[in-house]
Parts: sequence; C-alpha cells; structure tokens
Amino acid sequence: MTEMLSYDFMQRAFIAGLFIAVLASVSGTFVVLRRYSLMSETLAHSALVGVAVGLVAGYNPLWIAVIAAIGAAWLIEYLRSAFSLYSDAILAIMLSGSLAIAVIIVSLGGAFNNSLFSYLFGSILSVTNEDVLTIMIFGSFSLVFLLLFSKELYFIAYDEEVAKTSGIKVRFLNFLLVTVVAIIIALSIRVVGSLLIGALMVIPTVAALQYRVGFRNTMLISLFFAVFSVIFGMSLSYYYSLPSGATIVLSIIIIFIISLIINKK
Repeated sequence: MTEMLSYDFMQRAFIAGLFIAVLASVSGTFVVLRRYSLMSETLAHSALVGVAVGLVAGYNPLWIAVIAAIGAAWLIEYLRSAFSLYSDAILAIMLSGSLAIAVIIVSLGGAFNNSLFSYLFGSILSVTNEDVLTIMIFGSFSLVFLLLFSKELYFIAYDEEVAKTSGIKVRFLNFLLVTVVAIIIALSIRVVGSLLIGALMVIPTVAALQYRVGFRNTMLISLFFAVFSVIFGMSLSYYYSLPSGATIVLSIIIIFIISLIINKK
C-alpha cells in the first residue's frame, strides 16, 4: 500500500475515488428508495454526450459532461412531473437517445480514441489535479445538500403525495436531487467510467438494504461498502494492471453476493 501511494497519480486517484464513493453511496440511497435505479445509467450516458462534445470541440470534457448531465436530469424530471409519464419509460428513452447522440457525435468528429475509452470504463491514470479539485468542490456542495435535506428526501422517497400535503416543496427538492445526482455521476466517470458508475451508486445501497437496519444505518453500511470497494478495486487495478472502474464494480458485486448469502442464512 505504501509503495502504491508513493506515486502522484495513485494519490490523486484515491482522493477522487474515495470522495466519489461517499457521494455515490449517499445519493444512491435516495435514488434506490425512489425506484430511480435506472436514473444513474441514464445520466451517465447523458454525461457521455458532454464528453463526446468536449473531445470533438476541444473543451474540457468533464465540465461539458456536468452540463449535459444536469440538462438531461432536468428534462427527465420535467417530463415525469408535467406529462405524468412512467419514470422507467422516460429513463429508457433518454438512455437510448443519449447513447445514440454520443455515438453520432464521436463518429462525425473522429474522436473515438483512448481518451474516450477512459471515460467509458474509467482510468486512474487519467485523473488530473484539476479533476480532483473539481470533484472536491462540486462534490462538497452536493454532499451538503443531501445531508441538509435528508429527512425531506427520505419522506418524499416513501410517499410523495403525503409529503406534498405536509408542506414540503416536493417539486423543488426533486429537481435539486436529480441535479445533485447528475453532478455526482458526471464527476465520477473519470475514475469509474460512464458504463459502470451506475453500479457504484446502486449496488452498495441494495447490498446494505439486505440487513434491514433502518434508513440511517443502511446509509452508513452502504457508505462502508462503497469506500471498501474503491480501495480494494483500485489496489487490484494497480497491482494487476486492470481497469479501475471494472475492478471497483466487481468488488462491490462480490460484497452484494456475500450480503445476500449472509441474510439468507
């Protein structure tokens, strides 16, 4: 471990990865309880559109990815609330459409190279000091919001109609929640990859839910699972030259399987 952390790129990767683990697990708790698990995948593909635009136009892909993910999140929430469409149908449409747009942009711009590949599957080598700073700044604001409104978001997740009649600004908080989730996902694709970030956001919470220990303890267990999977996955990535995103997700899947076995017994 000491040898691994002696390299600057591994230090940056661990700082970014651990911060993302905290953000993904906390936000993932509300996403799963809202039955919005597909939201993470949809916004990840929407962020990929921003990455494609950034690579083709020569802008910072991470910033464009954040803008694209937020725009997609607002559109999803607007369609859900204004047209009373089924959430899963909206997410499926947006997921397919975003992926199609990203592929077309990349094909027209000829930008399908190693840079795009790192955004698809994650790469610890590609994390820069600017990426770490961006993740910490925007991630801190996102985490503060989630913790500040955790009770209201928990209430909305279980019964949105009762929450409305109780005076909670449900529409406003819904838009803020999807905005925060979009930012977290866009920031995460550098380390975990757009095709895998959904797993880091959803699976730790699903694994924690198997223990049936209440909302707060479930969030803490999910946080522990996510942090452990990032540390273990990045260590495997370093020592065996494996993609960081894939090893992180594989680690959390193993934790999920163990949780199922323990609770079945």
